[in-house]
Amino acid sequence: MSHDTVASDADPNADTLTMYADYVCPFCYLGEASLAQYREERDEPLNVEWHPFDLRSRERGPDGEIDPAADSGKDDEYYEQARENVRRLQEEYDVEMSLEIAEDVDSKNAQQAALFVREEYPEAFATFHERVFDALWQDERDIGDPDVLAEIAADVGSADGEGIDPDALRAAIDDPERETALEKRFREAQQTGITGVPTFAYDGHAARGAVPPEHLRRLIEG
Repeated sequence: MSHDTVASDADPNADTLTMYADYVCPFCYLGEASLAQYREERDEPLNVEWHPFDLRSRERGPDGEIDPAADSGKDDEYYEQARENVRRLQEEYDVEMSLEIAEDVDSKNAQQAALFVREEYPEAFATFHERVFDALWQDERDIGDPDVLAEIAADVGSADGEGIDPDALRAAIDDPERETALEKRFREAQQTGITGVPTFAYDGHAARGAVPPEHLRRLIEG
């Protein structure tokens, strides 16, 4: 699915929307689809700044592994309602996606890789960002696996026709300073008051959830 929701080159004269998201969140994938629809209908350009969020923090153990049995603070009824909402929004936004992904997929490496790409290969970021989402929700791949991320990177062409250096991306995933920077982003989201994703923020106002395009229009255009 082509979203192209995250601008690779920001327009200094355009409005900027911040989207807090985590790749493992199905509603974030659906929110990207809604945002893409809104941007297609919008006359003016719109910059979108992606801000990482750690949805798996309560399930990640000291060893860095995800424990699906860990207490996430949500019960079975919550998850069943969430699945029903995902199915409803799939139909509403005409999105094909798998709901059979492994429960222990951790997006932390993917988010660290995405920040690296945005910093070092800004012209390729939008495509990389989209491909990571699709790898999980279309192809059921483990986006926490550095090999998967390196393969995505190698397939994404930059402006000069060269792919992202997969070895450099692997090194970025293993870089403790980049991990610290990512965790700082996670804390910033919490300090801003973000408690769930997706959250769309604009000019001091916010909309939480995979809201329809008309809600995004009201958020941004008033």
